[in-house]
Amino acid sequence: MAKKGVNISLKGYDEIFTTEETRTNEKLEKVQNISLSELHPFKNHPFKVIDDESMLRTVESVAQYGVLAPAIARPREEGGYELISGHRRHHASELAGRETMPVIIRNLDDDAATILMVDSNLQRETILPSERAFAYKMKLEAIKHQGARSDLTSCQVGTKLRTDEMLAKDSGDSARQVQRYIRLTELIPELLSMVDEKKISFNPAVELSYLTKEEQQDFLEAMDMEQNTPSLSQAQRLKKLSQEGNCTLEAMAEIMAEVKKDELDKVTIKNDVLKKYFPKSYTPKQMQDIIIKLLEGWHKKRTRDMER
Repeated sequence: MAKKGVNISLKGYDEIFTTEETRTNEKLEKVQNISLSELHPFKNHPFKVIDDESMLRTVESVAQYGVLAPAIARPREEGGYELISGHRRHHASELAGRETMPVIIRNLDDDAATILMVDSNLQRETILPSERAFAYKMKLEAIKHQGARSDLTSCQVGTKLRTDEMLAKDSGDSARQVQRYIRLTELIPELLSMVDEKKISFNPAVELSYLTKEEQQDFLEAMDMEQNTPSLSQAQRLKKLSQEGNCTLEAMAEIMAEVKKDELDKVTIKNDVLKKYFPKSYTPKQMQDIIIKLLEGWHKKRTRDMER
């Protein structure tokens, strides 16, 4: 008859025939060389992989030395791995003719993978406004899924704890600025591209994001008609018109036809006009110096004539 209170524990084969050190080592993350064809981009990856000068330098480095910093990926249910960080290194490896690259494989759920993907890419030197906007939005949603309070609100309403404040701690931007970036995701692609290209400034773009998608399409036409981009004041008035239900194409064109204050203080002479009067070899600086000298001479003569 078995004694009461005796705990009988049956050990498995692995537990019997492997040491504690071996079992610990098996749990540690290892760098593996994974075939490039098995690595797939992160779903809705917000960061662009562009064949620019920086990529060219990366390709040259990878061709000569290989990928020095391992990428991070997670297993996919359908096979292969989903890249979490290392999209640029993966593309550079393809261009350099490599077949594999070093990768650390981690088992992460969707929210943890999203947060790690965003944090890894936000360390880049150059990030477009659209990239930061969608990255912040994805991370904010992931933080909420991980157990943020149900009463969290946007930064217009005060609360004891907010997800935008949690995100801001790691981003270097204020909670207010995080929300402003996320507003950019409401812009239609054409307007968002103009923000990336610095044709529309950040602050006016945030105000334009409150226009409906139909109004934004009409606004594109209004800009084209007047060959003008919005100031902050103009964008704020467009937002107010939208809220009042009066944001028509005609109203937008009328606002965009206004001469901005900075344009009243600016005189612009096109290069084609100036080049008629200067040798082809002259630089803009040389032309400017001569124009200033001529204006000084004209001013002195005019002053003398007025004193007679």
